[in-house]
Amino acid sequence: MRIYLVVVDDSPEAEIALRFAARRAVKTGGGVNILSILPPQEFIAFAGVQATIEAEARQQAEAVVGVAAGAIFRESGLRPAITVREGDAPKVIRQIIDADPQIAALVLGAAPAGAPGALISHFTGTDAGALPVPVMIIPGSLTPEQIDRLS
Repeated sequence: MRIYLVVVDDSPEAEIALRFAARRAVKTGGGVNILSILPPQEFIAFAGVQATIEAEARQQAEAVVGVAAGAIFRESGLRPAITVREGDAPKVIRQIIDADPQIAALVLGAAPAGAPGALISHFTGTDAGALPVPVMIIPGSLTPEQIDRLS
């Protein structure tokens, strides 16, 4: 099965990338893996405070992913896989891709204005030629109709 790995956060461009991936998955008989990455937490001397901060970050990430999964299911009937990991985003993405031979593409959403974002900069820069799958960069300025037509 062809799996589209989509990195999501609470940005509008992530929603657009997710819609594109879901539409492609439906048309190709594939699936979607929604990935939310928690940045590594800085060490705080008080363990209770650190645990609370980490739990809140995980809950926020799980909420974002849950909303995304619900949107995909309502729109396409797909039941996406959900992955929430902590760590350096490019390393986490690379580990997931290396561990799952069914992943056919990494799908990232680009902000409609301003800098492209750290992940897009990373995966279109020095690491672009080393990935075993293509990177699909979906412009955040696309309308749902444009996404439907392109996917």
